[in-house]
Amino acid sequence: MGLVSLLLVAALAATVGAQSARDYIYIVGSSTVYPFATVVAERFGKATPFKTPKVESTGSGGGFKLFCAGVGVKPPDITNASRRIKDSEFEKCRANGVTEVVEVKIGYDGIVLANSKKAPAMKLTRKDIFLALAREVPDPKGGQKLIPNPYKTWRDVNSSLRDVKIEVLGPPPTSGTRDAFVELAMERGAESFEWLKALQHKDKKAFKRIAHQLREDGAYIEAGENDNLIVQKLLANPDALGVFGFSYLDQNTDKIKGASVDGVEPTFESIASGSYPLSRPLFFYVKKAHVGLIPGIPEYIREFTSERAWGPEGYLADKGLISMPDKERKRYRDQARGLKPMTSP
Repeated sequence: MGLVSLLLVAALAATVGAQSARDYIYIVGSSTVYPFATVVAERFGKATPFKTPKVESTGSGGGFKLFCAGVGVKPPDITNASRRIKDSEFEKCRANGVTEVVEVKIGYDGIVLANSKKAPAMKLTRKDIFLALAREVPDPKGGQKLIPNPYKTWRDVNSSLRDVKIEVLGPPPTSGTRDAFVELAMERGAESFEWLKALQHKDKKAFKRIAHQLREDGAYIEAGENDNLIVQKLLANPDALGVFGFSYLDQNTDKIKGASVDGVEPTFESIASGSYPLSRPLFFYVKKAHVGLIPGIPEYIREFTSERAWGPEGYLADKGLISMPDKERKRYRDQARGLKPMTSP
């Protein structure tokens, strides 16, 4: 450990001594990783002498903001994320004294668009998704021109789809699910137009502005970080679609069903194989400076990275986590348990 890190640990120890020390792990971050972290925390609290960690669902972006605020008993020890930490967040951490961050990849998840089982299944393409939800879309009359989104129903977008109003409940900008959705669905949908695909190579910022800006006219509704609430709203409105992680679909198959995307159904197998187009990795990040000062962090990591938890037959698979291949799992287990800090995102 370097001199700067030693000084930070000493400062943290002094802070802990000066304030009432926190005797439990504090975890924030992704709503998608939240159910996995909650199960691990509950098992950890029952199986060890340590207190059950406190887990809050703040969204990935909100979690990084709290995590990178500094060291001490107030900022969290761990943040969950449904995307990798950004360069800007990593630099924010370093600027605030969080100089050693351990990245733990935990498995894979798929982003699904789901609706009530009372309604017919949706068969969408990424082009359909882009045309339905982008704030501006290519002029249907032709040419390389954008116009405010004119589409009111799914049939307006694609004649093979249902003649019902476009209404999609999804996460806010602070969510890692939102980040992954615009990257995996909206960007790829925009690329189905050759001139927009060419724009991506010429002016990446201009392309992202087009692909990432979602409608604000009621077709896309920000429904917060509570994915269970989205599920409830889908039951109340069978014509609506919801955007969330596969685990929420997996836990509610008696109520909702996932739309196919580019001909592939969102299943455990299709996400694990990578054939489902909207698949992504999941992570949590550990503040190394808190290890040894906040009790139980190495033990929590050990529980999360045990085969009984994140293995192919582990209890997290029952909650919808798609396990990493054996070699990848071993690599991240060794990295996590060895508390090896990342050098860059």
